[in-house]
Amino acid sequence: MKPSEIVISNELVCHNEIVESLGAKAFGPGRFARTAFRVREGAPFENELSFVALIDNHVVGSVRITRVVIGARPGLLLGPLVVDVLYKNQGIGSLLMSACVNASRDMANELIILVGDEPYYQPFGFKKIPAGKITMPGPVDPARFLACELTKGSLEHFSGQVRAYSALNEIY
Repeated sequence: MKPSEIVISNELVCHNEIVESLGAKAFGPGRFARTAFRVREGAPFENELSFVALIDNHVVGSVRITRVVIGARPGLLLGPLVVDVLYKNQGIGSLLMSACVNASRDMANELIILVGDEPYYQPFGFKKIPAGKITMPGPVDPARFLACELTKGSLEHFSGQVRAYSALNEIY
């Protein structure tokens, strides 16, 4: 697959069903019990920061960003990142990651957190969060709890528990 055949676009409402199906295939029913999923279910994902990969107008991958509050500061939670098994190892995940990290930075956000494999996410600027600095409302493997500073040094300004952002939070 040539990168020119892959179109990266903001996720639209019409993509939701196939994106949910990709997530179900990739992560199974156990995804509902994961801490990051439980945080995300408390708030909608951000369309302007969430992307799909299209080949011939068919969704073959997705990455979502959800607004969260970390302590008292606004932040972002990335996930899930998913690529259809038929299109894995073709650079689609990397294209999606670059799109969401760049869009998040362009919109003046400070920090993205995620739970994932550091070797995969490190090239996009993610590194382990120091133990205890930021906590999730449930169990998370500290070796997989990562952050990407969208502005240099921003991680030092974040601490506390992650919770879903709601319009009722007065944090801005």
